[in-house]
Amino acid sequence: MTLLQKPQSTQKPSNWLVDIIQKVNSSALEQQQIMTRGRNDSLCVLCKGARALCGKTRCPIMVKVNYFLKSVPLMFSEDINGMSPPSVFIGRIGYPNVYAGPLVPPVHEDTGIYDLPERWFGKSMDEIVGFRSLLVRGKHRVNVQKFADGGRILDQTRELALADSCVDIELNLTKKPRGSIYLDDDVQPFGPSAPIRDLHVGNARYDTKIEKAYYDTDLKATNAVVELYNRGVLVSKIQKAFSVGAFGVEKKRRLVPTRWSITAVDDIISKNLREKVKTFPEINEYRVYESIYMDNVFEILMIPGQWSYESMEAWYPGTVWNPTGQNIVIFSDWEGNSGRTTYAAIGGCYYSARLAICEQLQKERRQATAIVLREARPGYIMPIGVWQVRENVRNAMHQKPYMFKSLAESLQFIGGRFEIPMQRWILQSELLKKALFQRRISDFFSSKPPAAQA
Repeated sequence: MTLLQKPQSTQKPSNWLVDIIQKVNSSALEQQQIMTRGRNDSLCVLCKGARALCGKTRCPIMVKVNYFLKSVPLMFSEDINGMSPPSVFIGRIGYPNVYAGPLVPPVHEDTGIYDLPERWFGKSMDEIVGFRSLLVRGKHRVNVQKFADGGRILDQTRELALADSCVDIELNLTKKPRGSIYLDDDVQPFGPSAPIRDLHVGNARYDTKIEKAYYDTDLKATNAVVELYNRGVLVSKIQKAFSVGAFGVEKKRRLVPTRWSITAVDDIISKNLREKVKTFPEINEYRVYESIYMDNVFEILMIPGQWSYESMEAWYPGTVWNPTGQNIVIFSDWEGNSGRTTYAAIGGCYYSARLAICEQLQKERRQATAIVLREARPGYIMPIGVWQVRENVRNAMHQKPYMFKSLAESLQFIGGRFEIPMQRWILQSELLKKALFQRRISDFFSSKPPAAQA
């Protein structure tokens, strides 16, 4: 099943959020600096954050508003000074002509955690939204293949992406930053943005491992990603450098939209690990790993057998990808021992979870059939990025697994952890049906014939 298609916004901006923000300082902000949008049939416009019409436990719009109000002071001036985590963002709208630029919070202290997902696990959604909302985005239009046309601003943006620690930034914008709060549109929280007039990046100390890959213009991008990962560079830092075209044969380098670079790096690393995993002996027992975070319940089942993998996500009514449904919807995708050749329908989460599983199997030098089952419950009120899936599954892999002697016992255990009946999962799952109903050749030789036993 594919993800639900979001209808396009057709309604003129509604005014209720504008009224809230203007109460903070009506004389300091221009109305066009704040955009709120919704559909004609949007429950958000009717609810206004107070009546819980969508069924969510908290209003995601109001969570965004609370932090948006905190970022209002960032919209008073065209000049922003602060310490970048370091962080950059490459957009995808208008590809191949996209916006690229730095993310800068008006904070003069260590801001490294603002853009380091490996350190976010366990933090509340409010904290994550708070980190993201303080990042002002500078935008500079550039063609993804024409680095020379990007000029000094693009060069400095790339320097920032390669930095190893926080960098002092002076960001001069062409106009006051503009913020957007989208009604009924599940986008990651983000601070205000505006086109760049000028950019001054302080002394950036490069990560020496990334710097070496950057200057090796004969090294293919895929090889660079794998080598950096094997040398201990964080996945999020590799993704950042990948997005600014820091890797690959010189003539083939290009910018990669941030959203795409995250999935590409997860895919490259997990494919490399997967090929190693396939050479190891199979596990001998049925395992279940577990992680619960932000009202996401992950149960990861490992079955003795050759490598194969499936990722399944169940979304309750009122959650991110099932906002108006009346029933629970389950999405899934899978691959056999030879992998897959098409992009997974459930998106980047498929690859981020596969990476975390392959890391554990590589560590143990074992292979298995791995199935990720995820219940996204109503408390998960807004998307905060695929990092959440990767770090949730990593957390599960770090826990001691529950061990079982049979598939039936392991499924019974998982069924007791979930609210959705196990039958629903089995009907949706290709690998569970295969494990339950398809006999292997070895099954026919599991016992000796009567004559031999005598």
